[in-house]
Amino acid sequence: MVQGTEKQPSVLQSLDWWTVAIYLALLTFGWLSVCGASYSYGETDIFSLDTRSGMQIVWIGTSICLAFVLVMLDDRFYDTLAYIIYGFFIVLLIGTIFNPHEIKGSRSWLVLGPVRVQPAEFAKFATALAVAKMMSTFGFNIRQLKDFAKACAIIFLPLLLIVAQKETGSALVYLAFFLVFYREGMPGSILFTGVALVFYFVVGIKYEHVWLWDTPTSVGKFVVLLSIQLFTAGMIHVYCDDKKRANRILFYSLYITAVFLLFSEFVIPFDIVWVQLVLCAWLIGYLIYHSMSLRINNYFFSALFALGSVLFFYSADYVLNDMMEKHQRTRINVLLGLEQDLAGAGYNVHQSEIAIGSGGLLGKGFLNGTQTKLKFVPEQDTDFIFCTVGEEEGFFGSAGVLLLFLALILRLIHLAERQPFKFGRVYGYCVLSIFLFHVFINVGMVLGITPVIGIPLPFFSYGGSSLWGFTFLLFIFLRIDAGRNLIRT
Repeated sequence: MVQGTEKQPSVLQSLDWWTVAIYLALLTFGWLSVCGASYSYGETDIFSLDTRSGMQIVWIGTSICLAFVLVMLDDRFYDTLAYIIYGFFIVLLIGTIFNPHEIKGSRSWLVLGPVRVQPAEFAKFATALAVAKMMSTFGFNIRQLKDFAKACAIIFLPLLLIVAQKETGSALVYLAFFLVFYREGMPGSILFTGVALVFYFVVGIKYEHVWLWDTPTSVGKFVVLLSIQLFTAGMIHVYCDDKKRANRILFYSLYITAVFLLFSEFVIPFDIVWVQLVLCAWLIGYLIYHSMSLRINNYFFSALFALGSVLFFYSADYVLNDMMEKHQRTRINVLLGLEQDLAGAGYNVHQSEIAIGSGGLLGKGFLNGTQTKLKFVPEQDTDFIFCTVGEEEGFFGSAGVLLLFLALILRLIHLAERQPFKFGRVYGYCVLSIFLFHVFINVGMVLGITPVIGIPLPFFSYGGSSLWGFTFLLFIFLRIDAGRNLIRT
């Protein structure tokens, strides 16, 4: 109940119109990009419902209507029904796994007559609501293992269901929620561990067959194992507040490595990786001993980090070379620059790079992109739509689009930080984390610097499911923000 003698501001007065303006600008530029990507020479009506540009107008119009409905609902509706909405979409995701329609190798679509719906796109906002509800519960502490496990369960359940639909790209988006966990107090060591694992995989695989000087030592394995020791020393310094032992680990690791490296180079060549493995084993034993003698758990967790790092690196190498299918290995090797395969796994990225590069500074102009008009770039109006922006609008147009996304991200941070209740703040950070992940990965894969995992560019990629899904995400948050000044009992 709203109380008090002062007149309460209306929803439309409290709505953040700067964010709405950015949303409308992105929709406009997105539609122009869909026109450019789907237009064929000889077409006379880009507004016809028989064309993708015409259908995108329908999706945009319905999205604006949907946005209006979302902001007219009571903001407490989203808090109260968060778990029910989440449960509904979990059931929908389970049902989607068993649907008989497979599109491009994926079972992520529900086909209802002429309409196709992708529940995974809507499950993002449902998961964000559930995460916000869970983390705003009285007594919740992300640093406690049981609470952290509950929050992880909420995001991993839809992730696993989407993987079962053979839609790995959409599933990986759910890892963005860990940025929210970090904002709300998750130990930085967990986020650092994730970054370290990516580093081990990329460096270890990319330089596995590069030899260190004149020794039979793999540069990839050598750098990864040495990095594990250095990273662990850093964790001892930061999380155990033990500068003395951290320096001791650094000294022994670097000194012994240098001695054997010189011996292998100038006396008897041998694989120094074995020395690195012995040092890692010593380090793990050393930390476990101090954990037991001093009864400080952080030493044990640091030892666990070192052990897990070694096991992850060698298991990842085994999975890549002995378990993955040939086409999967090829895609990873293309990303790491180990293969080109311009006619296969690297074709999409190569053609998108040509399209973007051909745009120059100012671009070729609206509907004048030759690479896109001649359909050289597969999925050019969905996952690879940013290459159309680069070709037709050039560097300045691409930079302008990225600045719009940056403005949206910064605005969302501002809105999230001004929320008076934890539910609104957590949901706001969920929204911006999902947008950030989508923009970074999508633009990165078009430029060839991130994996090609097939996720849409918000408000640009053709399709109703993604456009509605992002509209749900954004305008639920704007409605929550609009209710921040209301006095309630």
